[in-house]
Amino acid sequence: MNTARPPILVSSLDLERIEALLDAPAHRHFPGSEALRAEIVRASIVEPEQMPADVVTMNSTAKVVDENTKEEYELTLVYPRDADGDPGKVSVLAPVGSAILGLRIGDSIRWPMPGGREAALRIAGIKYQPEAAGHLHR
Repeated sequence: MNTARPPILVSSLDLERIEALLDAPAHRHFPGSEALRAEIVRASIVEPEQMPADVVTMNSTAKVVDENTKEEYELTLVYPRDADGDPGKVSVLAPVGSAILGLRIGDSIRWPMPGGREAALRIAGIKYQPEAAGHLHR
């Protein structure tokens, strides 16, 4: 697996909402905030209607493979307010959430996890993406 981080795409709407989230006092110093800030700084920004259908955007449901264990998960990338304890929902502020934001089908990434572990994740598919479904302002 390539250890370089793959390029990522983020919609202008998701960027605006993520920046507002990171500027909110409740999340400004959250442990995952700095990693998420670093990701959005390196992202290419596109308008929602221009987002390719193979990209993990906010509220997308993706099939993710842990390349260390070969386990496959179906994860929906959500804002913290929507991370309600459902194991299939992952907050964009969580390490896995920050890692998968903006990745395309086939992309792999190594990402630091709590406790000094490192995840090796690959996007195997996208089950639902709001932009592809025409839900541009969700």
